[in-house]
Amino acid sequence: MPARKRQPLIVVLAVLLPILLVVGIWLGGHPEDLPAFARSTFDANHQTQVVDEAITRIASDYYRPIGKSQLANASIAGVVASLGDRFSHYLTPKEFHEFNSPPSFTGIGVVVTPEHRGLMIARVFDSSPARRAGLRAGELIVTVNGRSLVGLSADAATALIKGAPGTDVLLGIERRVGGQATITRAGHPAKGHSSRRTVRVTRATISEPVVASATRTVHGVKLGVIALATFSPGAHGEVAEAVEKQLHAGVRGIVFDLRANGGGLVEEARLIASLFIARGMIVSTRGRTQPSESITATGDPIAPKTPMVVLVDHNTASSSEIVTAALQDHRRATVVGTHTFGKGVFQEEEPLSNGGALDITVGEYFTPNGRNLGGGGVKQGAGITPEVLLPSGVVDSPQGLTAALNRLAAKVK
Repeated sequence: MPARKRQPLIVVLAVLLPILLVVGIWLGGHPEDLPAFARSTFDANHQTQVVDEAITRIASDYYRPIGKSQLANASIAGVVASLGDRFSHYLTPKEFHEFNSPPSFTGIGVVVTPEHRGLMIARVFDSSPARRAGLRAGELIVTVNGRSLVGLSADAATALIKGAPGTDVLLGIERRVGGQATITRAGHPAKGHSSRRTVRVTRATISEPVVASATRTVHGVKLGVIALATFSPGAHGEVAEAVEKQLHAGVRGIVFDLRANGGGLVEEARLIASLFIARGMIVSTRGRTQPSESITATGDPIAPKTPMVVLVDHNTASSSEIVTAALQDHRRATVVGTHTFGKGVFQEEEPLSNGGALDITVGEYFTPNGRNLGGGGVKQGAGITPEVLLPSGVVDSPQGLTAALNRLAAKVK
């Protein structure tokens, strides 16, 4: 008996299925006749299917084999590239892993800039082989293992210095007698005589430090220099430690060196600016899906009145510009250098299921005075205009730091 009761239902389904199939095929070719809510879902699914279809066709029919994962990575990268936003990127699983790994390299632990006779040392990392060997910023590397660097490209010259950890390299070092050179009115280093020596340095694997600091005496005034490489997690703690160390050493002013600092975390920018600003706005942010936010100082500065100069260049960007602009708008520091990068937008990392990630622009930021420094990611922004402008060829050399120190010394006096 139960089987007989189900028989009419089976007959109805047998009649309806062909009809539904025909209707489905017809609607597939005429999605405009669907209700709005169903039409949008159909269109989205259809577009996704088209992408999958294209990847499958290429993987099977292209004249040379290409894996589907490679094609999927390329398709995501193409979507992001179509935004026309130079700050938005797709990171493949491998790139995302490397992006989150701390940077390291094999060498002696210096930042150098090319000069016609060799490599000028712009910065010496703390606790590095170069620091232990007594190398200092402002010195010129003119020979490596007896070979002159004259005529060599910067890449070729630095390649001679690099080598296996634990091996030695002999550097011919030239230094201007009398310490750091001063800057002429034309923005060039003043002339003087120099001395030369040979230094043996043992190479090592270097983990690039976030903060480097030093004490300088300029015109009889003791000053501190604190250089920050990036606004990575915990950077504010390292900056705070360096500031306290310099204050304990009795410095009367601080040069905060943000040259070539491409930015990092906005929260780190807030915490670092709060070391020098007692209260008030640090930065405000706005976005389409991100809530507008006013980010203020934490209220516990450790150097709220110490005279400051911020040293910047064209590669000072993002969180570096947030801190520089906050110090400038609050009249806490004099800015020395060139126009900064001009970013004005911030990104957010959004991990994907394949192990990669989207790093895309999600909002804009504004300085305490309401300035937006960028061009929305699609054009060059105005950046920050320093109170003391330096030629681009000077700011990224040791003479750029010299100019900042001279300005700070005059400010302290």
